[in-house]
Amino acid sequence: MALYEHVFLARQDLSQAQVDALAAQATEIVEAGNGKVTKTETWGLKSLAYKIERNRKAHFVLLNIDAPGSVVAELERQTRINEDIIRYMTIRVDEHEEGPSVMMRKNERERKRRETREERD
Repeated sequence: MALYEHVFLARQDLSQAQVDALAAQATEIVEAGNGKVTKTETWGLKSLAYKIERNRKAHFVLLNIDAPGSVVAELERQTRINEDIIRYMTIRVDEHEEGPSVMMRKNERERKRRETREERD
């Protein structure tokens, strides 16, 4: 089976529970096609570089997928239909990254900087 990274951006007015439900729905689609989601990361609500469908921010979610191409095609079809998802991208990779992704490491680094700055003040 092939390895994929699927990232989608959900509308800014959704709650975190609704974003988690979207990720669970994507996982169900993959598992229904005999694939599996090896990792799910929610990167949080982030600002966009430009407005997309009147949204200035979006919830970012990453899914690491191990599935055949037909399953990914079905996932993209379902994602395209969903009104809550404003953008998505699926990339085929040679291997999945171990541990947290670059975005999660960046968030951790920024959090540590904030804590040390607060300690100095």
